[in-house]
Amino acid sequence: MNQTPAHDHANPELLALIPPDARRVIDVGCMHGQLARALRARQADVHVVGVDIDPEYAAVAAGYCDAAYSGDIEGFDDTAFGRLLPSDCWVFGDCLEHLRDPWALLRRIRSNVGDGASVVACVPNAQHWSVQWRLVSGNFRYEDSGLMDRTHIRWFTRVTLLEMFEQTGWRVVQGLTRQLNSPEQERYLGAVRAFAEVSGLDPLLAAQDATPFQYVFRVVPQ
Repeated sequence: MNQTPAHDHANPELLALIPPDARRVIDVGCMHGQLARALRARQADVHVVGVDIDPEYAAVAAGYCDAAYSGDIEGFDDTAFGRLLPSDCWVFGDCLEHLRDPWALLRRIRSNVGDGASVVACVPNAQHWSVQWRLVSGNFRYEDSGLMDRTHIRWFTRVTLLEMFEQTGWRVVQGLTRQLNSPEQERYLGAVRAFAEVSGLDPLLAAQDATPFQYVFRVVPQ
Protein backbone atom coordinates (compact mmCIF):
# COMPACT_ATOMS: atom_id res chain seq x y z
CA MET A 1 0.00 0.00 0.00
CA ASN A 2 1.31 3.45 -0.89
CA GLN A 3 2.19 5.74 1.99
CA THR A 4 0.50 9.05 2.68
CA PRO A 5 1.91 11.63 0.22
CA ALA A 6 4.71 13.67 1.81
CA HIS A 7 4.33 17.41 2.23
CA ASP A 8 6.92 20.10 2.80
CA HIS A 9 5.44 22.09 5.67
CA ALA A 10 5.63 21.56 9.41
CA ASN A 11 2.49 21.45 11.54
CA PRO A 12 2.71 24.75 13.52
CA GLU A 13 0.51 23.52 16.39
CA LEU A 14 2.62 20.38 16.75
CA LEU A 15 5.81 22.43 16.69
CA ALA A 16 4.40 24.79 19.34
CA LEU A 17 3.93 21.95 21.84
CA ILE A 18 7.47 20.58 21.58
CA PRO A 19 9.16 21.77 24.79
CA PRO A 20 11.74 24.50 24.12
CA ASP A 21 14.18 22.70 26.41
CA ALA A 22 13.94 19.39 24.52
CA ARG A 23 17.42 18.32 23.48
CA ARG A 24 16.87 14.94 21.80
CA VAL A 25 13.68 14.63 19.78
CA ILE A 26 12.46 11.46 18.03
CA ASP A 27 10.20 12.27 15.07
CA VAL A 28 8.19 9.16 14.18
CA GLY A 29 6.67 9.38 10.71
CA CYS A 30 9.16 12.10 9.82
CA MET A 31 8.36 12.08 6.08
CA HIS A 32 10.82 14.52 4.42
CA GLY A 33 12.11 16.01 7.67
CA GLN A 34 10.04 19.17 7.51
CA LEU A 35 9.47 19.21 11.28
CA ALA A 36 13.18 18.71 11.97
CA ARG A 37 13.98 21.61 9.65
CA ALA A 38 11.54 23.92 11.46
CA LEU A 39 12.58 22.74 14.91
CA ARG A 40 16.29 23.25 14.24
CA ALA A 41 15.57 26.74 12.93
CA ARG A 42 14.00 27.43 16.32
CA GLN A 43 16.51 25.51 18.45
CA ALA A 44 19.92 25.20 16.84
CA ASP A 45 21.24 22.80 19.49
CA VAL A 46 18.40 20.26 19.30
CA HIS A 47 19.27 16.71 18.18
CA VAL A 48 16.56 15.24 15.95
CA VAL A 49 16.27 11.59 14.95
CA GLY A 50 13.73 10.73 12.28
CA VAL A 51 11.94 7.42 11.70
CA ASP A 52 9.80 6.64 8.67
CA ILE A 53 8.52 3.41 7.21
CA ASP A 54 9.20 4.68 3.68
CA PRO A 55 12.93 4.44 2.80
CA GLU A 56 12.68 7.22 0.22
CA TYR A 57 11.13 9.56 2.78
CA ALA A 58 13.79 8.68 5.36
CA ALA A 59 16.56 9.32 2.81
CA VAL A 60 15.27 12.87 2.23
CA ALA A 61 14.77 13.44 5.96
CA ALA A 62 18.39 12.49 6.61
CA GLY A 63 19.36 15.83 5.11
CA TYR A 64 17.60 17.67 7.95
CA CYS A 65 17.87 15.22 10.86
CA ASP A 66 20.97 14.21 12.78
CA ALA A 67 20.00 10.65 11.86
CA ALA A 68 17.07 9.10 10.02
CA TYR A 69 16.08 5.45 10.06
CA SER A 70 13.75 3.62 7.73
CA GLY A 71 11.56 0.88 9.13
CA ASP A 72 8.40 -0.08 10.92
CA ILE A 73 8.96 1.19 14.45
CA GLU A 74 6.51 -1.36 15.81
CA GLY A 75 8.90 -4.05 14.61
CA PHE A 76 12.10 -2.52 16.00
CA ASP A 77 14.03 -4.99 18.12
CA ASP A 78 15.83 -3.84 21.26
CA THR A 79 18.96 -2.92 19.30
CA ALA A 80 17.12 -0.78 16.76
CA PHE A 81 14.94 0.80 19.43
CA GLY A 82 18.02 1.47 21.54
CA ARG A 83 19.45 3.68 18.78
CA LEU A 84 16.62 6.10 19.50
CA LEU A 85 17.65 6.47 23.13
CA PRO A 86 18.21 8.49 25.22
CA SER A 87 15.32 10.78 24.30
CA ASP A 88 13.28 13.47 26.00
CA CYS A 89 10.54 14.14 23.43
CA TRP A 90 8.79 11.83 20.98
CA VAL A 91 6.74 13.37 18.18
CA PHE A 92 3.93 11.62 16.31
CA GLY A 93 2.62 13.92 13.61
CA ASP A 94 -0.40 12.14 12.11
CA CYS A 95 1.24 8.81 12.88
CA LEU A 96 -0.42 6.98 15.79
CA GLU A 97 -3.48 6.22 13.67
CA HIS A 98 -1.25 4.36 11.20
CA LEU A 99 0.05 1.90 13.81
CA ARG A 100 -1.29 -1.55 14.53
CA ASP A 101 -0.85 -1.21 18.28
CA PRO A 102 -0.08 2.38 19.34
CA TRP A 103 -0.87 1.37 22.93
CA ALA A 104 2.09 -1.02 23.01
CA LEU A 105 4.45 1.55 21.50
CA LEU A 106 3.42 4.26 23.95
CA ARG A 107 4.02 1.82 26.83
CA ARG A 108 7.42 0.90 25.40
CA ILE A 109 8.42 4.55 25.17
CA ARG A 110 7.19 5.20 28.71
CA SER A 111 9.34 2.37 30.08
CA ASN A 112 12.46 3.78 28.37
CA VAL A 113 12.28 7.49 29.21
CA GLY A 114 12.64 9.55 32.35
CA ASP A 115 9.93 11.40 34.21
CA GLY A 116 10.84 14.64 32.44
CA ALA A 117 10.12 13.28 28.97
CA SER A 118 7.08 14.02 26.84
CA VAL A 119 5.16 12.81 23.81
CA VAL A 120 3.62 15.26 21.37
CA ALA A 121 1.02 13.90 18.98
CA CYS A 122 -1.35 15.15 16.32
CA VAL A 123 -4.22 12.75 15.66
CA PRO A 124 -7.23 13.07 13.33
CA ASN A 125 -10.67 13.20 14.93
CA ALA A 126 -12.92 10.33 13.86
CA GLN A 127 -15.87 12.18 15.40
CA HIS A 128 -15.56 15.12 12.99
CA TRP A 129 -18.92 16.08 11.48
CA SER A 130 -17.69 15.22 7.97
CA VAL A 131 -16.98 11.63 9.05
CA GLN A 132 -20.42 11.45 10.64
CA TRP A 133 -21.92 12.63 7.34
CA ARG A 134 -20.02 9.87 5.52
CA LEU A 135 -21.50 7.28 7.85
CA VAL A 136 -25.05 8.61 7.51
CA SER A 137 -24.79 8.81 3.71
CA GLY A 138 -22.90 5.53 3.31
CA ASN A 139 -20.07 7.33 1.48
CA PHE A 140 -17.42 5.92 3.80
CA ARG A 141 -14.69 5.64 1.18
CA TYR A 142 -10.94 5.72 1.66
CA GLU A 143 -8.85 8.49 0.10
CA ASP A 144 -5.17 9.26 -0.44
CA SER A 145 -4.97 11.68 2.50
CA GLY A 146 -7.04 13.45 5.14
CA LEU A 147 -9.47 11.96 7.65
CA MET A 148 -10.22 9.05 5.32
CA ASP A 149 -6.57 8.26 4.53
CA ARG A 150 -6.52 4.68 3.30
CA THR A 151 -3.43 3.91 5.42
CA HIS A 152 -5.24 4.67 8.70
CA ILE A 153 -5.57 1.57 10.86
CA ARG A 154 -6.86 3.12 14.10
CA TRP A 155 -9.59 5.71 14.67
CA PHE A 156 -9.79 7.98 17.69
CA THR A 157 -12.18 10.49 19.21
CA ARG A 158 -11.29 12.91 21.98
CA VAL A 159 -12.59 10.43 24.56
CA THR A 160 -10.74 7.37 23.26
CA LEU A 161 -7.54 9.31 22.61
CA LEU A 162 -7.43 10.52 26.20
CA GLU A 163 -8.18 6.96 27.35
CA MET A 164 -5.24 5.63 25.34
CA PHE A 165 -2.79 8.05 26.93
CA GLU A 166 -4.07 7.27 30.42
CA GLN A 167 -3.93 3.51 29.83
CA THR A 168 -0.33 3.67 28.63
CA GLY A 169 1.11 5.72 31.50
CA TRP A 170 0.80 9.27 30.21
CA ARG A 171 -0.96 12.42 31.43
CA VAL A 172 -2.14 15.27 29.19
CA VAL A 173 -0.66 18.66 30.10
CA GLN A 174 -1.40 20.66 26.93
CA GLY A 175 -3.95 20.35 24.17
CA LEU A 176 -4.90 22.17 20.99
CA THR A 177 -7.39 21.59 18.21
CA ARG A 178 -6.98 22.12 14.49
CA GLN A 179 -10.07 23.32 12.66
CA LEU A 180 -11.32 23.31 9.10
CA ASN A 181 -13.22 26.38 8.01
CA SER A 182 -16.25 25.15 6.10
CA PRO A 183 -19.41 27.11 5.31
CA GLU A 184 -21.37 23.85 5.72
CA GLN A 185 -20.18 23.14 9.24
CA GLU A 186 -22.93 24.85 11.25
CA ARG A 187 -25.66 23.16 9.27
CA TYR A 188 -24.21 19.74 10.02
CA LEU A 189 -23.53 20.58 13.67
CA GLY A 190 -27.23 21.27 14.06
CA ALA A 191 -27.90 17.71 12.96
CA VAL A 192 -25.21 16.42 15.34
CA ARG A 193 -26.88 18.24 18.24
CA ALA A 194 -30.27 16.81 17.28
CA PHE A 195 -28.89 13.26 17.09
CA ALA A 196 -27.25 13.69 20.50
CA GLU A 197 -30.54 14.83 22.04
CA VAL A 198 -32.35 11.80 20.63
CA SER A 199 -29.59 9.61 22.09
CA GLY A 200 -29.81 11.19 25.54
CA LEU A 201 -26.39 12.81 25.20
CA ASP A 202 -25.16 16.35 25.77
CA PRO A 203 -25.87 18.15 22.45
CA LEU A 204 -23.40 20.95 23.14
CA LEU A 205 -20.57 18.52 23.91
CA ALA A 206 -21.45 16.42 20.87
CA ALA A 207 -21.19 19.46 18.61
CA GLN A 208 -17.99 20.57 20.32
CA ASP A 209 -16.39 17.16 19.77
CA ALA A 210 -17.54 17.11 16.12
CA THR A 211 -15.73 20.35 15.29
CA PRO A 212 -11.96 19.60 15.54
CA PHE A 213 -10.36 18.12 12.46
CA GLN A 214 -7.35 17.05 14.51
CA TYR A 215 -6.29 17.01 18.15
CA VAL A 216 -2.78 17.97 19.23
CA PHE A 217 -1.66 16.89 22.70
CA ARG A 218 1.46 16.98 24.80
CA VAL A 219 1.59 14.27 27.43
CA VAL A 220 4.05 13.53 30.20
CA PRO A 221 4.57 10.46 32.41
CA GLN A 222 1.93 9.91 35.08
